[in-house]
Amino acid sequence: MGDLLQPTHLLLIGILLLVLFGAKRLPELGKGLGEGLKGFKDGLKCPQDPPPAPTVQQNTTPPTSSAPVEPK
Repeated sequence: MGDLLQPTHLLLIGILLLVLFGAKRLPELGKGLGEGLKGFKDGLKCPQDPPPAPTVQQNTTPPTSSAPVEPK
């Protein structure tokens, strides 16, 4: 298979990225990719506690109506 990341391969990949995304978007894409990788690594280092289960509040009082009930 050979060396995949030879300097000529990296140059062609760079040119292709420049053509596809443009010079203005490349720094934004690099920053987003770096932040994503950093967040991924941080998530792997310190596992977080599972989120607490949602609590359900039960209503113990009977429902009240606003209009009085007239007997028939």
